[in-house]
Amino acid sequence: MRLPARLLSASAVSAASVLLSGCFAATDSTSTGAGDGGKRIRVAMMQPPRSGLSPLSDDAFKLSRWSTAETLVRLDANGDARPALSTGWKQSGKTWTFTVRDGVTFHDGTKLTADAVVRSLSEATSASPKPRILDGVELTAKAHGDKVAVTTATEDPLVPQRLSSPQLSILAAKAYKGKTVSPVGTGTGPFELTGVKGTSSAALNRYDGYWGKKAKSPGIDVKFVPDGTARAAALRSGEADIAEAVPVSQASLLDEDQITEVPMPRTNTLYLNTGKGPFKSPAIRAAAREAIDAKSLVKGVYEGRADVADGLLGPALPWAADLRPSDAGRTKAGDPDGATITIGTFTDRAELPEVAATLQQQLQKAGFKVKLEVREYAAIESDALAGEFDAFILSRATILDSGDPAAYLYSDFGSEGSFNISRLNDAAVDKALAKASAAPAGEARRKAVIEAESAVLGTDAAVPMLHERVIQGDATSVVDAAHDPRERELVTAGTYVK
Repeated sequence: MRLPARLLSASAVSAASVLLSGCFAATDSTSTGAGDGGKRIRVAMMQPPRSGLSPLSDDAFKLSRWSTAETLVRLDANGDARPALSTGWKQSGKTWTFTVRDGVTFHDGTKLTADAVVRSLSEATSASPKPRILDGVELTAKAHGDKVAVTTATEDPLVPQRLSSPQLSILAAKAYKGKTVSPVGTGTGPFELTGVKGTSSAALNRYDGYWGKKAKSPGIDVKFVPDGTARAAALRSGEADIAEAVPVSQASLLDEDQITEVPMPRTNTLYLNTGKGPFKSPAIRAAAREAIDAKSLVKGVYEGRADVADGLLGPALPWAADLRPSDAGRTKAGDPDGATITIGTFTDRAELPEVAATLQQQLQKAGFKVKLEVREYAAIESDALAGEFDAFILSRATILDSGDPAAYLYSDFGSEGSFNISRLNDAAVDKALAKASAAPAGEARRKAVIEAESAVLGTDAAVPMLHERVIQGDATSVVDAAHDPRERELVTAGTYVK
């Protein structure tokens, strides 16, 4: 039986540190800086690449967090679009015209042009599957001098926000010549990706031809460490300078000045399979919803370092709570009557197996028979998307791609959504999602998003349990590491080790 992480002995933590010993030692091809004597930044990342670091997958967010691949647009702290590889844009009906920044070169020395932008965007729109930021979006791009015209099938008020998604990074031509898209030596950021060793490590060097401010660090050495205890141990032992996503159970073992805690637009949710099995019944889904005690999860598993969820959207979007209606009209719970269910989750986030064990007890108390299936995420995602489980526990970012939750809601709960683990196919939900997607930015869109959230919650296809706070570990020698709620930035041009 798997013990909760907080019960691991000191010897287990020590063993994790031993396993990491030497893992950040630079190789011949990646150890060089720029001859300035600066220190390379050693980063322990949580999840290994799932798709060979293809920017058309979730691996794009690793490229963004390493400041190696960039997009036309970036988002500010409020989620508003700001210039990046594009210096400005304007809308005319279905078409948005973006001016491409002059003086930018890719890491292979070739020049950023409008044609290069069109090539990258076209590769994304024709990919199978498409990046989820393009779910439900028909988008074409054409070059006109130093400008790129991006046209959608219908007027889309969020085209600039969509183009800020790391999955729409702009890469050099040679990135697209193989069977997969390769970001090695093809980005535009302050750091050049120089080597990748499968799912174990990656290395980046400072790119001195960067169009913006020169990186202060000569490079980054990345180790993929799925085990949260090992990531925390690497920071404690001095093997890592930055540890991504420190488990709650390990936070107390670090010095307070090594921890930064930020409310995240990330919700720990129980997705219920509406397509088959016991949860095809709305009454049985309602029974599961009523059986869950989220407060005990926050207190017991997360040690108070999380917020109880009232909806899918949490405190990282403060307007959501003010606009959200009551739960009046929810389906009445039925009797589980010993229904057997299998709940899946993954080990990459250390708290989730413990969440699963706690839910197992709560649901069994309510009359369910519960089996658990726990694997690494890479080994379980395809089964979850195929509807192989009755329920699935997922830690899900709600504004990861565009800074707007409508894209997440469509992806996870639209009948055509690419991440519809609940297998939800509900006409009222689809209608509400379409309204939210079409609404103009601002108050009208926020209200439409909450209406869509309410429609989803009304089906009990998903039971939001808690909103997470990210715990990032930084050695005291690290200066200006990013602490980004959207998980887009980690090491920036301004980050360095003293």
